[in-house]
Amino acid sequence: MDPFSNPDELFDVYDGAGRPAGRVKRRADVHRDGDWHRSFHCWVACEAGRADGAPALLLQRRGPHKDTWPNRLDVSVGGHYRAGEVLVDVLREVEEEIGRAARLEDLVYLGRRVYVGEQEPGVRDRELQEVYLWRSSLRLEDFRPQPVEVTALEAAALPDLLGLFAGQLDRIATRALRPLAAVEDGFITLGDFIPTLDRYFFRVATVADLAARGYPYLVI
Repeated sequence: MDPFSNPDELFDVYDGAGRPAGRVKRRADVHRDGDWHRSFHCWVACEAGRADGAPALLLQRRGPHKDTWPNRLDVSVGGHYRAGEVLVDVLREVEEEIGRAARLEDLVYLGRRVYVGEQEPGVRDRELQEVYLWRSSLRLEDFRPQPVEVTALEAAALPDLLGLFAGQLDRIATRALRPLAAVEDGFITLGDFIPTLDRYFFRVATVADLAARGYPYLVI
């Protein structure tokens, strides 16, 4: 198990239609029993620092200690709703993980993703993921990834990401920021991402690109 996750943390339980079931259970029991619960995803679009002005999507590199998909690329910020919490409460995850606070008015709601994961024996993760986009004017250098939470933040320009997900590119350049370190140049491939059946990362990159172009109707 992830040593930074509290197995006794309490979650509200939901039914398969996303309705409150009126029960509260321990995190460990929820993941053991496969109960539906809510989580928060915040995707951050930031400055890529490119001459063409293309924005970047901020990716979080999962730590080697994670109980699922260690060292893979994931959502910019992710966390669970604790029992009784609403969006303004779980928004704490942004500052805790990447060192910059987001306001409610910064977020654009992209919809709810239904996720089922059973990668590890004894773990049945059934999440109702509330997905948001934060279009930030910050640069990668302005973030402060927290050593306990984040191995690295990696910024990939959206045009490059879309080419990678569409199969037009085998690998793309990124800029990576590790806790208490300087920005480094690097590259990523599709194999760096958590595999998904629903092409989640491709869908998010597409929506972020539409947002950058001013398209007003955004949904994953």
